[in-house]
Amino acid sequence: MSGYEQVVDTILGRWKSQILYAGVKLGVFESADKAPKHTSEIARELGLDASLSYRLLRALASMGFLDENNDKGFSITPQGDLLRKDHPQTLRGVVLLEEGPEHYAIWKHLSAMVRDGRQDGFVREFGLRIFDYLPQNPSYADVFNYAMSSYSATHTKLVLEALKGYDFTKIQTLCDIGGGHGHLLCNLLAEHPQLQGTVLELEGTIKDKELLWAEKMGLAPRCRYQAGDMFREVPRSDTYIMKMILHDWSDEECVRILSNIQKASPPGGRIFVVEHVVPGPETPHFAKLFDIHMMCALTGRERTEKEYAGLLEKAGLAFVRTHYPQSKSIGVIEGVKR
Repeated sequence: MSGYEQVVDTILGRWKSQILYAGVKLGVFESADKAPKHTSEIARELGLDASLSYRLLRALASMGFLDENNDKGFSITPQGDLLRKDHPQTLRGVVLLEEGPEHYAIWKHLSAMVRDGRQDGFVREFGLRIFDYLPQNPSYADVFNYAMSSYSATHTKLVLEALKGYDFTKIQTLCDIGGGHGHLLCNLLAEHPQLQGTVLELEGTIKDKELLWAEKMGLAPRCRYQAGDMFREVPRSDTYIMKMILHDWSDEECVRILSNIQKASPPGGRIFVVEHVVPGPETPHFAKLFDIHMMCALTGRERTEKEYAGLLEKAGLAFVRTHYPQSKSIGVIEGVKR
């Protein structure tokens, strides 16, 4: 791809993501199969206009999510399969959230935020911070929680890889702060039978018991769910883990959370902070793009290893090291109570 083509491709990138959003929203990937299916059949199943459906399906095929034959028939590709509800690592929720109306709207404030030095496009657009908007807008909350579950499968796999050689034998209790439905914690409990776990979450997130992973994985006797607010207090535990939590918040807010963990920890207690760690200027990285999303959506940011170490220090915790999977797409920053 030439430099000119690369610039044009970037300029028109939103076309691709909105085409993909339409395909997911309309149920295209649930209807498509490995064997070719004619456009008219897909349109009939989904209640769509056949002519316009063909144009959408053709565009999705040109992007690699479907395969098109010479008779307007379409079959699903491995990339498209990742957008099905039943795929174990589905990214369907991520598409619905990041290209949905709320998140689409907040990006228009980016240039103004950079100009005047005040981030959080969610407040600018909706008058509320995202976590205050969620309980007042159940349809958005459902999409948000679905997206977090979509992210969880990938992140859990990377965390397990990063911590594969870690000695868990001296740890008895592990608390996942803001742990959602418990996907990460339950997978760690499954790998380390001596562990007892606690998920600290908001009441609204854990009220639907059918969504909780402890029951699904047969780990309910070793995993409890506790409703609470990490800005007020956290349960006592040997070790804590937080996945994609601190990047939501400002430095001051992060120190409040970490200070509560420091107070509840025993001497020598550990913490694992899972985040997209920003590398040096020589390395292109997803974290540098995700950082702009944080600017639009919240008060937080993606940070370097040194910046995370600084937050730990301010909260009375000491930085130990960062554990990485082979891809280095995320990092697991380890800290200890001094």
